[in-house]
Amino acid sequence: MKPLLLLTCLLVIPAPLDAGNPGSDSSTIEVGAQDWPWWRGPHRNGIASSDQHPPLKWSETENVLWKVAVPGRGHGSATVVGDQVFLASADHETEQQAVHCYDRQTGEELWKTVVHKGGFTKKGNEKASLASTTVACDGENLFVNFLNDGAVYTTSLDRNGKQLWQTKISDYVVHQGYGSSPAPYKNLVIVSADNKGGGAIAGLERATGKIAWKRTRPEKPNYPSPIILNVAGKDQLLMTGCDLVTSLDPLTGEENWEIEGATTECVTSTVTDGTRIFTSGGYPKNHIAAVAADGSGKVVWENTVRTYVPSMLVKDGYLYAALDAGIATCRKSDTGEEVWKGRLAGTFSSSPVLVGDRIYATNEEGTTFVFKATPDKFVELARNKLGESVFATPTICGSRIYARVTHKIDGKRQEFLYCLGEK
Repeated sequence: MKPLLLLTCLLVIPAPLDAGNPGSDSSTIEVGAQDWPWWRGPHRNGIASSDQHPPLKWSETENVLWKVAVPGRGHGSATVVGDQVFLASADHETEQQAVHCYDRQTGEELWKTVVHKGGFTKKGNEKASLASTTVACDGENLFVNFLNDGAVYTTSLDRNGKQLWQTKISDYVVHQGYGSSPAPYKNLVIVSADNKGGGAIAGLERATGKIAWKRTRPEKPNYPSPIILNVAGKDQLLMTGCDLVTSLDPLTGEENWEIEGATTECVTSTVTDGTRIFTSGGYPKNHIAAVAADGSGKVVWENTVRTYVPSMLVKDGYLYAALDAGIATCRKSDTGEEVWKGRLAGTFSSSPVLVGDRIYATNEEGTTFVFKATPDKFVELARNKLGESVFATPTICGSRIYARVTHKIDGKRQEFLYCLGEK
């Protein structure tokens, strides 16, 4: 086993213990400034460090630093902390849901831990997978959600792959599938399991898996991950969908505010411009909406644009999106006014990532479009084809892109994790 090597520059997320939830010896979360520790990155908003230089162009033979075959089918993104890369998988041949750990520099598999064996469901949308969760890492331990045998479980592993605890969140009635990712926050990890049977959102003690707080949810299908953002002057845990927009205190689960406003089924992760949060959904209606985050319940603006699966980005007062139907848009965050739109191609399920003034957006056919994050006009910088199918959002950190890509080899589906970087 190789020793763990943390990057010398650390991003320290201060997290004082809450007196009512004293279940952790230390609630400080330490990850490298060039790491990607959980879904949508260090700030949970799809914005990568601007102090890096990922490649603009790549192919099967250009700027590939390493690639490794991944068993089964999964849509979760890579998590990168220190010298390790983590990825969840679901192998239908062996009926194993597992977490894999790879060497960040070489792609060598360091370990694999089977979290569940058996209990696979065949229900759900044909595009769904049983490993659509992105692993979270607080610098010390890992957290992963899996739907298995009719229920959702959160499991914690240490950095060597040893299981520390496992907690059942709720029973789960499958409609489209499940893909919510865990969100470490102070001494807790926040998890959710919205579904037609009711489900729940809960705060678990990171050290023990003990449920610190838990709230039941409406009996409706819904798919977002819990997102914690500092908005309107405080940290808010935000959930959209189930026909609601909900803000909770992430440490206690107590309601800050809740309004009717989102549609029933949402997928995207909420983003903010500091005063408003932006929600979107696709069933039974299409919408993007700006909601005041001050508890006033005000819907500032709303439209009927379909942004169902890919999450959005906010930069300098503008809201950027790659619509499901293959159109890039830019609109003012305060008014919703469309500034420009540009034609990409294909259908999008993965979410775009912002690096400096570049947006990287990958469609389901494996083409990544790179365009400028500017309100001036739509400017495409590059497009790169890799593989035949992509549903996972790329991870971009340390000037490298970690892409989960599917190839057809001799007629058989095979996933790979690529590490792309300039040579």
